[in-house]
Amino acid sequence: MDSLLHTPEGVRDIYNEECSRKNALSAKLDRILKLYGYKDIQTPTFEFFDIFNRERGSVPSRNMYKFIDRDGSTLVLRPDITPSIARAVAKYFKEETIPLRFSYCGNTFINNSSLQGKMKETTQLGAELIGDRDIEGDAEVVALAIHLLLESGLTDFQLDIGHVGLFKALVAEAGMDEETVSQLRVLIESKNYFGVEALVDKLTLSDETAKLLLKLPELFGSGDIIAEARSMTCNAEALKALDEIEKLCQLIAEYGFEKYITIDLGMLTEYDYYTGMIFRGYTYGTGDAVVKGGRYDHLIGQFGKDAASVGFAVVLDELMLALSRQKIDIPTNEEAAMVLYEPEYRSTAIRTANALRNINQTVSMMKKETDKSLDDYKAYSRRYHIDHILYVDQDKELTKIDISDDSVRKMPVPEF
Repeated sequence: MDSLLHTPEGVRDIYNEECSRKNALSAKLDRILKLYGYKDIQTPTFEFFDIFNRERGSVPSRNMYKFIDRDGSTLVLRPDITPSIARAVAKYFKEETIPLRFSYCGNTFINNSSLQGKMKETTQLGAELIGDRDIEGDAEVVALAIHLLLESGLTDFQLDIGHVGLFKALVAEAGMDEETVSQLRVLIESKNYFGVEALVDKLTLSDETAKLLLKLPELFGSGDIIAEARSMTCNAEALKALDEIEKLCQLIAEYGFEKYITIDLGMLTEYDYYTGMIFRGYTYGTGDAVVKGGRYDHLIGQFGKDAASVGFAVVLDELMLALSRQKIDIPTNEEAAMVLYEPEYRSTAIRTANALRNINQTVSMMKKETDKSLDDYKAYSRRYHIDHILYVDQDKELTKIDISDDSVRKMPVPEF
């Protein structure tokens, strides 16, 4: 029987104040998304496997939760929301030629290895700018991500910006096979300098390409590293990627957010659908990114609509963890009251509760049990963050008990 009380590894229950804070944070961030013109979209929690298969560039198949429906179709719990939105946009907005802005909030499911210690179900809140091919679109999305982190209460965070086009240009020039590219990506992303060196030494590469690949894990910091990388290559696609990052940084400065960005030319991603700028946001109190995103110009085209796009997702669970460890409060703006009443004064209690609810006051009604004292209900209120008790034990007067200091005040019922 005890096993029925436990959740599977990698998922957890969220309740009471933590759940209230998470909902409050989500609502707070959603308000900012609306200020930027992003409209709500919801996609199904599970979809056909092909929406997320290897060709789409989503997570590996082994990391998906797959199941078979009664018709024999293979379905998956979504590991990523972006491909779902890409499908929906291609279906419902195929003829639209002017950019679209969508925002969402939903859970994703990734069957991580238990040894990684990561949650297998997480909540993401994000935005997708669909049909915008310009660098200004990249800047808007990065600025919006920064604005959301500031709105959450964070002040000490950094967005690392990279560009997958640089790495792709170098490995294409080198003519590497897919397996070697995959190995090199992991080594560069993990800043494994010696591993990169050992692998590059085994390959037949030009001196220019070999030097830049070896240098990629170290190219992290201010705008000076763009000039350094530019001096190390003549590859036209690589130079184009560097130019785009430089222009992006200039545009972010126009938003006034330049102090929050850092360039990381060794940043790569496991999602193959990204084609250009990518970014991740980090802060204290969590080892994983609290926000991640980038440009994906060909994903929606796989569903039948040519639409270059860019977007990101805030990982609400990681953000909540960071805020908690940095002791940053998430106001829920809920002042809660308990209307505690003796059974014979139920009608008065109902009128009192209704009056409070009519002015948007959160109210729990509680009939006083004979075997429980007022102190029992005060202790209950402290456990569940109820601010005050309105005790109804007569028709014309009630007792207000402030839980914070145990102060007591008699009040005429007509005031409510």
